[in-house]
Amino acid sequence: MPDCTFFTTAIDYTNAAPHIGHAYEKVLTDVLVRFERLSGRSAYFLTGVDQHGQKVQQSAEKEGLTPLAFAEACTAKFLGLWKTLGVEFDGWAATTNPLHKQAVQKILQRLFDEGQLYKQGHRGFYSVRQEQFLTDKERNEAGAFGPEWGQVVELEEENYYFRLSAHKDWLLGFIDAHEHFVVPAFRRVELRNAVERLSGDLCISRPKTRLSWGIELPFDKEFVTYVWFDALINYVSFAGYLAEAGSGLPEFGTLWPAKAHVIGKDILIPAHGVYWPIMLHALGFPDAEIPTLLVHGWWNISGAKMSKSLGNAVNPALLAERYGVSALRYYLMADIATGRDADFSEERLRMRFNDELANNVGNLLNRTLNMAQRYRQGVLRRVPTNDADLHALSEVEAPGAVAAYTQAMEHYQVDAALAAAVNLARACNQLIESSAPWKLAKDPEQADRLDAVLYHLAESIRLVAILLVPVLPEAALGILGQLQASAAPSLAAAVWGGLPDGHQLGTPVPLFPRLEAPPVEAE
Repeated sequence: MPDCTFFTTAIDYTNAAPHIGHAYEKVLTDVLVRFERLSGRSAYFLTGVDQHGQKVQQSAEKEGLTPLAFAEACTAKFLGLWKTLGVEFDGWAATTNPLHKQAVQKILQRLFDEGQLYKQGHRGFYSVRQEQFLTDKERNEAGAFGPEWGQVVELEEENYYFRLSAHKDWLLGFIDAHEHFVVPAFRRVELRNAVERLSGDLCISRPKTRLSWGIELPFDKEFVTYVWFDALINYVSFAGYLAEAGSGLPEFGTLWPAKAHVIGKDILIPAHGVYWPIMLHALGFPDAEIPTLLVHGWWNISGAKMSKSLGNAVNPALLAERYGVSALRYYLMADIATGRDADFSEERLRMRFNDELANNVGNLLNRTLNMAQRYRQGVLRRVPTNDADLHALSEVEAPGAVAAYTQAMEHYQVDAALAAAVNLARACNQLIESSAPWKLAKDPEQADRLDAVLYHLAESIRLVAILLVPVLPEAALGILGQLQASAAPSLAAAVWGGLPDGHQLGTPVPLFPRLEAPPVEAE
């Protein structure tokens, strides 16, 4: 078994500007990795950029740059965004890295030597946008190639092919035998249907006469590697597969198999759901080492996919600047069910932040600390209580929230996990209204009850803060800091009674100031 859990995302295509979909995928993976660590497990997060291909070469030519200079400029934008959004990765996969090139060429040579690759002439239609040859199956009802394929040209050329069809039966059997290969389950059904229709082999080369920007085939220097074949290998190359000692890459056995590849639904079929598992199988990876594909949906605008060409793309860097990183991370995780699509809305971003964080979690923290300071100089007392509401909170609601949170996170449902944490805070705010500590403080005979209420509130907000760590690491640590709960947060510590008798609380500092709509610019 590997020494740590390993998550990796689809590497970003450097010919595209970073958009909200990129941000969602990376924040989601960052959250899952942070949850692993919160749970006491070591974790490794690999992401990166796919820098080869025809579109990069063409875009570079238009801007008068070399492909490498163009790719590196685009890469810098992604790196800047991940830093802004608090996405902390452990490994960075840039496909121009010489170590990646070595792994790709070793794999190609091995497949060639084993007869898995062959050379053949072909005449057909080629999608410049998708960088692949098309068949009649890709034609629409009118018999034409739809706009999703972009420019389509007819080509006749020789190329090298990977014997994809030889592994079709294996892949069908693998999908049937491994219900968690693709998450969510309905995507697995879609994939199986696509594999049933699979015919033909995969063209894995491009002649240098048409494309020079790529990894050269080790057995034929007149060709470079097809960008998808090259890019998929990053998942193992940057995890240390076939790396020589002293390369600086991880030891492969300490990471592989990956717990999950986090990808968008648009690249499940065929790249990650067909090409990638068959590539691993052809290289001799056992079925137990084929990783889970965690497939997320899209952020849409009014039901339509975001697109730069349609002018409805959302810039995550501008959102982070306008509303703050915490607000954006929270919205991206709370307002979409993993695997499903959702409509993006700035209004909902503000609404969820104000209702769930400012008015609920933040309000609970501020009221609890203010009352503790006002009535008890910030000192908590753990006293026995027979109050049914307090017993329900400590023995049912709080442990139930932690259990629901944990189960949801283990199943990648971050939205449900956040709901469990926020609902615990909501129950505490209701407790404040029903117990009225300000009234209890006026009656000396209610001193023990007041102490019990204040303790239950402070202990509950401690638990809420721990549960928020993966999504809102800075804000969660801010809550724990104001509680003066010095221990490093962990899921193991999310049990009732962590704050000792006589614990000194700090003073409140607002962590979730309400968000306002940006002013309307005058025409």
